[in-house]
Amino acid sequence: MELAYSDSKKDKLELADNIFACEFNGPLVHQVVTAYLAAARAGTAAQKTRSEVRGGGIKPFRQKGTGRARAGTIRSPLWRKGGVVFAAKPRSYEQKVNKKMYRGALRAIFSELIRQDRLALVEQFDVTTPKTKEFLIKVKDFVSDNHSLLVISEAVGENLYLASRNLHYVDVRDVIAIDPVALIKADKVIVTLPAMKQIQEMLA
Repeated sequence: MELAYSDSKKDKLELADNIFACEFNGPLVHQVVTAYLAAARAGTAAQKTRSEVRGGGIKPFRQKGTGRARAGTIRSPLWRKGGVVFAAKPRSYEQKVNKKMYRGALRAIFSELIRQDRLALVEQFDVTTPKTKEFLIKVKDFVSDNHSLLVISEAVGENLYLASRNLHYVDVRDVIAIDPVALIKADKVIVTLPAMKQIQEMLA
């Protein structure tokens, strides 16, 4: 397939059909995105069971004759400040996704971005000064203020990073840092020519 440049009238870039023109695999993309979000969870929630709560070593009152319900410890889950019945413990939410599935999901996402005209190919993308104003002038033809933008470059320079970091709807990354969630979330994706070649090699 061929992809036209958005910032010049040069000849179109020839891309591999098996990478950028494949069918959208919804179940695969959903599984990979779910696994990616699950792996980002800290999994550090922790609660104490009745055996871990401090205190409660003695029976609070005698078994019979008080008119109250029998109780063996003040740290029972029924009591205030007692333990938790099914206490949360630190755990890993990581889900297994092999490399073939991950690359397949990225191929499907990039193909769908091109079909929906949400991916723009440019020869290069950089700013001369670390000014947000210059960055906004550069991207005004691609996206409006209320739409999210993802810029993928072969290398994120200091000026580009500083100029874009103050915009909450803009995300700037290099090829290694891209992920399926960032690609799906962006309304518009700008990819430089060197970055596109790196992506094609990565997903081949």
